Amino acid sequence: MRILKTQTLRGPNYWSIRHQKLVIVRLDLEDLAERPSNEIPGFYEGLTEALPSLIEHFCSPGCRGGFLSRVREGTMMGHIMEHIALELQTLAGMPVGFGRTRETATPGVYQVVVEYIDEQAGRYATRAAFRLCQSIVETGHYSLKELEQDLRDLQDLGAQAALGPSTESIVKEAEARDIPWMQLGSRAMIQLGQGAYQKRVQATLSNFTGILGVELASDKEGTKKILQDAGVPVPRGAVIYYLDELEQAIADVGGYPIVIKPLDGNHGRGITINIDSWELAEEAYDAAKEVSKAVIVERYYTGRDHRVLVVNHKVVAVAERVPAHVIGDGKSTISELVDETNRDPRRGEGHDNILTRIEIDRTTWQLLDRQGYDLDTVLPAGEICYLRATANLSTGGIAVDRTDDIHPENIWLAQRVSRIIGLDIAGIDIVTADISRPLRETDGVIVEVNAAPGFRMHVCPSEGIPRNVAEPVINMLFPPGTPTRVPIIAITGTNGKTTTTRLIAHIFKQTQQVVGYTTTDGIYIQDYLVEKGDTTGPQSAQVILQDPTVEVAVLETARGGILRSGLGFSYCDVGVVLNVAADHLGIGDIETVEDLAHLKSVVVETARPNGYAVLNADDPLVAAMAQRVKAQIAYFSMNPDNELVRSHTQRGGLAAVYENGYLSILKGDWTLRIEQAVHVPLTMGGRAPFMIANALAASLTAFAQGVSIESIRAALMTFQASVDQTPGRMNLFDLGEFHALIDYAHNPASYEALGSFVNNWPGECIGVVGGPGDRRDEDFITLGKLAADIFDRIIVKEDDDTRGRPRGDAAALIVQGIQEGGSDRPYEVILNETEAVNTALDSAPSGGLVVILPETVSRAISLIKARHPLQQPTPYQTASISNSNGDYTVTVETAANTQNGFQTVEVQAEEATLNLGVNRG
Repeated sequence: MRILKTQTLRGPNYWSIRHQKLVIVRLDLEDLAERPSNEIPGFYEGLTEALPSLIEHFCSPGCRGGFLSRVREGTMMGHIMEHIALELQTLAGMPVGFGRTRETATPGVYQVVVEYIDEQAGRYATRAAFRLCQSIVETGHYSLKELEQDLRDLQDLGAQAALGPSTESIVKEAEARDIPWMQLGSRAMIQLGQGAYQKRVQATLSNFTGILGVELASDKEGTKKILQDAGVPVPRGAVIYYLDELEQAIADVGGYPIVIKPLDGNHGRGITINIDSWELAEEAYDAAKEVSKAVIVERYYTGRDHRVLVVNHKVVAVAERVPAHVIGDGKSTISELVDETNRDPRRGEGHDNILTRIEIDRTTWQLLDRQGYDLDTVLPAGEICYLRATANLSTGGIAVDRTDDIHPENIWLAQRVSRIIGLDIAGIDIVTADISRPLRETDGVIVEVNAAPGFRMHVCPSEGIPRNVAEPVINMLFPPGTPTRVPIIAITGTNGKTTTTRLIAHIFKQTQQVVGYTTTDGIYIQDYLVEKGDTTGPQSAQVILQDPTVEVAVLETARGGILRSGLGFSYCDVGVVLNVAADHLGIGDIETVEDLAHLKSVVVETARPNGYAVLNADDPLVAAMAQRVKAQIAYFSMNPDNELVRSHTQRGGLAAVYENGYLSILKGDWTLRIEQAVHVPLTMGGRAPFMIANALAASLTAFAQGVSIESIRAALMTFQASVDQTPGRMNLFDLGEFHALIDYAHNPASYEALGSFVNNWPGECIGVVGGPGDRRDEDFITLGKLAADIFDRIIVKEDDDTRGRPRGDAAALIVQGIQEGGSDRPYEVILNETEAVNTALDSAPSGGLVVILPETVSRAISLIKARHPLQQPTPYQTASISNSNGDYTVTVETAANTQNGFQTVEVQAEEATLNLGVNRG
């Protein structure tokens, strides 16, 4: 067997809305295609020997051992590989449980779907599962050494990808509040919230953390001076740069005992405390110089080390930090006690676990020597031996919660210090014999103020009550009532997605909000192009949701992106499905139009319960999606008597219909007319029914989001099927003697929709037709038949990118369709698109229409613009008139008179009669 392809899904997808992180392996079983597991000698025994923990997999029998019973009775290798990949991740500390295995239309080829926590670990697990299966098939076993290496590799991948404990606590609190988050591509930054409502954190630095505060906190001597000037108790100390300054500095702070530490250090690196001799002072100076050019010499204050965490200038947690140590049992050496302590499952490397493993280094040897011990010393029972001078958790220390013990005066002092230094999140280190008494009574001091303090000691103390210190951080970033999400409007369907997306974006612009939207021709924010290209996938959606100016996101969502990566968002406020028709079938294992409907339903299934799913009531496949969604339903229909719409609105539901020539909103018994279709430029005078349907969907979507009828009307009246607003979508050009139309129709449904407009054209119609090369043969034949029904004359061309087909093959199939259509329509084949377009334009009759269905919209537009099309008249003009006193304003909307260019409109306002001559140009 062999892996044909591996892909990763990162959002709601075809396989699951809830399980968004999935690896999909396309697996060819080859010679195992007809050999279930019970026909492979020794396979069951080899599998249970390698992974006995698979006994816990219930699988379809629904009981412990259910999966292994399937293996014993006989199941296919793809199914087995799925369960192994899940189990390997679980054994490596990343528990996952969702998986699916389905045979494709290609015999012997399966889709194996496996959940993951970390993407790289998930992909590794599927490869390891493949190797394990293959090894047992070929040899009857999988070595323990290989399995242990797989698990170590998975653990390493998981550790590398894991968030730090502080960041993780903030992210978990955000998730608990339904605040979306995403990792940004640089400096380990996390975005909380979306668009204009986002905030960012980097560990425990936040949007509100000032650079001046961070810089000051990093300057330990500068911090001490500022605090000393403010009357805050701090250690006496001096900064030196050379060894020959050390002796005088010791004298200046009052002699031994002293502390020596680097000026720019952190995490306890280079710090030596309780120094009581010149020899130790020299060694400590050298250790500090390895970390910083400047060295601080301070008086050593006896007492216990406390970290006070202040968030938004409020004390939220206090921890006493105890240096790494062991306690004697009367029989074990110090070395053995260290090993025993490190076997605590809570200890790990760095910040990975609640506690950090104790490492033996120079500082440890010095401390042991000063205590008269070495690693072979057997400590008496109950005696404590300290292995570190500092109490940092990162060097093996432990934390004891003291939040409930701190004296109110010390709380006031810590909060004052956070304001003096200027930090929104501060870790204040206090040395005092008793934190429950004021520092002035215990000769206590504030030894440091830290920016970006770690949360681990508070979230997971070794002793005492865990404190949810992330809660006040989120409260600071997002005070109650503060929005965190921008409205997300997601649009999908077989045809009309781009036009509807652009129209919805145009409607929301009327509300004076900043709109970001993605389409097949680019990513836009307001009227500015961010990135050109087909941008209908999840990465493009992320560009919009990460932009700090965007207030509304309107996202065209195509099938390809959903299949390749899933959606780029977890939830939307309105999901829109315009239609589902045969297109792209046979690609990506979407074999039937029902498969395609299931895929597109993912968009509306992510609509929030208090949001809307906007569905086409005239399309049975779309209307049926109502059974799959949790959101409220809103239908649109070209038929005001549609029974589904009628029963829905009778129950108080929301709908939009085309009735008596009007685009109207229905809500219960109410009918709210927006505008007559003939006056809406997009509908081309009401002659393009599919554009009316797009306008209904867009209007209904906006109305469901609270946009007023007036704003919707204003948007409809100013939105045209033009090169500027909808490039490649029903772009009509006046070339004087004849007209040309560019439309990106490329499947049978879009051909039929186009035909509903073309068939109303009074003159001869020439079609320049083709289709993407990755479609099925029968699709090209169908396009040929439809072209014969629509056009009077046909020129068949081919895309430059044939997508793997032999040159001329697609054109031949279209010609076959034209011939099978039974008509005698004249046609010719010109494979080159540019030549085909120019031939059609050169031969167009007077009053005729040349319809171009291009591969490259921009190229087709350029060819037409080279012929200098006439300026299109603005269908509606607006005039605003005010009297000299400014008492009133009259706004007049007038239809342009295409005969003489003027129309006179009489408007009664107050007691004045205004005669307006409006030039249509």
